[in-house]
Amino acid sequence: MTRSFAGLALDRPLVMAIVNVTPDSFSDGGERLDSARAIDDGLRFVAEGADILDVGGESTRPGSAAVSPEEECRRVLPVVEGLVRQGAIVSLDTRRALVAEAGLAAGARIVNDVSALRDDVAMLPLVVRSKAAVVLMHRRGRPEERYAGPAYQDVVEDVRRFLLDRAAACKTAGVERQRIALDPGLGFGKNVEEELALIAGTKRLAEEGYPVLIGCSRKSFIGRLTGLEKPADRDPASAWLAVEAVHRGASIVRVHNVVATRQTLAVFEAMR
Repeated sequence: MTRSFAGLALDRPLVMAIVNVTPDSFSDGGERLDSARAIDDGLRFVAEGADILDVGGESTRPGSAAVSPEEECRRVLPVVEGLVRQGAIVSLDTRRALVAEAGLAAGARIVNDVSALRDDVAMLPLVVRSKAAVVLMHRRGRPEERYAGPAYQDVVEDVRRFLLDRAAACKTAGVERQRIALDPGLGFGKNVEEELALIAGTKRLAEEGYPVLIGCSRKSFIGRLTGLEKPADRDPASAWLAVEAVHRGASIVRVHNVVATRQTLAVFEAMR
């Protein structure tokens, strides 16, 4: 029987395209402050091969400042509504229940929470009653603290245990297993060696049976490895790392450049 997530079959890797509507995201901040531009870009991503559009109204880059739920809603809701109206499958990148509830009412299918439903106590009950799919992400610290926190004993095992604990909490509350995906949180409180270890260790997380989402697109650790300061210049390395993650068991890759990712995955699948 083919596994699925948010109504999408997992018989091939899914591409989640990033649609940020923020002024300060690390790669594309300020590019889509106009809702019409964000909707147009999202629909272009679908035409290029994106399966899911991940709409976010608050930057989670290290050192970013929080925005109010009201401002976050003002940014994302017209975009969610416009994309859903055109038949797109939308994920909402938020850690606030107020925003998530409004986004789900507007037609979003997935809550992508960088705090794994911990920052807002109302998030888990919302996911339970809404029947939405959820992405649980690992992070260390908070964005305003630049994700500072204690060192890892074994980054792959520590992250795996955290995510499985959060998945178990969701299931105990009433979230069905097939509605849960796990994200090890590349770029959120890890150094270069730890980022690479998590990609290499994707298999250990995927073995638990949950879909694994990997979001390494344009991340700063690629810049440190390659010397490329401009995030968009990191797309070739990002696409290659997406393939590495899929090769090790990832079901979903979250990306900025859909075309490069789809081409690279197509060649990988043909070779395999």
